Amino acid sequence: MDLHSGLPYWIIKNELYNYFNSLKNNYQTEVVIIGSGITGSLAAHELCEAGIKCAVIDKRTIGTGSTAASTAQLQYEIDVPLHKMAKMVGEENAAKAYQASLKSIKDIEKVLKKTKVDADFKNVSSVWLASYKKDLKLLEREFEIRRKHNLPVEFLNEKQLLKKHNIIGFGALKNNEAAQMDCYAAATGLLKFHLSKNELDLFSHTEIKKWKEIKNGYELETTDGKIIKCKYVVIAAGFEAGEFLPKKVMNLLSTYALVSHPIDEKLIWPERSLIWETKEPYFYMRTTSDNRMMIGGEDEDFQNPVKRDDLLREKIKKLEKQFKKIYPEIPFQVDMAWCGTFSSTEDGLPYIGTWPGKDRMFFALGYGGNGITFSMIAAQIIRNKLTGVEDERAEIFGFDR
Repeated sequence: MDLHSGLPYWIIKNELYNYFNSLKNNYQTEVVIIGSGITGSLAAHELCEAGIKCAVIDKRTIGTGSTAASTAQLQYEIDVPLHKMAKMVGEENAAKAYQASLKSIKDIEKVLKKTKVDADFKNVSSVWLASYKKDLKLLEREFEIRRKHNLPVEFLNEKQLLKKHNIIGFGALKNNEAAQMDCYAAATGLLKFHLSKNELDLFSHTEIKKWKEIKNGYELETTDGKIIKCKYVVIAAGFEAGEFLPKKVMNLLSTYALVSHPIDEKLIWPERSLIWETKEPYFYMRTTSDNRMMIGGEDEDFQNPVKRDDLLREKIKKLEKQFKKIYPEIPFQVDMAWCGTFSSTEDGLPYIGTWPGKDRMFFALGYGGNGITFSMIAAQIIRNKLTGVEDERAEIFGFDR
């Protein structure tokens, strides 16, 4: 399936990682990671750091799946608000999920610094706007439970929102513990780093069509009939991982994103905050290092790629209109637009770990708007499992929750 169409900004901004190395012979290693996007690259990084021999395999050009279409906002907030999630999975587990998401932002920054990968990582604030006056009650409930669990949060009333962010609105929750990055540069940069150190094997344009569990591991077969033997498999293929799962665990959604022409830096909104709304589906916006504005949303249930793509022109107009409601004085001219498909779960949490009874196939499924932070958590959990380190997060994000 085409994961996205249109013209994703990251593929234009960066030089395409024109890496071609399809598997030509039978192969054996300790861990095979299926998927070369940000999830697969972070998993590879953690395993390489632990001295575990691994290989990344992708049926596409490296990093050109969902990662290329990501708007790459890093927030500890999860798609399901904490006070609602507490009712779904219990308050303690919900709070731990939020705290893990918060920590992962710093962990990603540390990984990029350690490997010297330039992924335009930038710490910014996050502003969650009340879309309607009635949503202030939602923000108040969320504010209280976040404070209770020592999560960074500030309540902005109408006057404070206007003064600090030049937004005419009802109110917002704000925190200064968010970030943004270039997801494609991060994924390809991490893979290049470990290739250069001879710690990783990387195979592109190699598709797995069959797999079976064997004694002490897995045997995978490619569409070309090549056999791969390994002790463990990590599925880091986004919603395409569904074919490896015994049953469906996610919902598919179509999403849309735009990036503007560059503008004068003086015209960009205060603090370059990540801005998003309480309404569902929510509208969101961020900036880029070259002073463009990236906006997105207008999500709807996925039907098929053709239907998704046909709506792109209509969605562009709607997203432009929503931006003008927030910052009517800032000029926004669309330079690039794209649409894609992503997955979500009912409780807003990812699925990380093994399926019950299948202890050698790990899933790193960072569904929802927090895919990148979830990917960092997944990489750490899998590393810890393979090195015998206890990790309480495994239960919170596991299939048995």
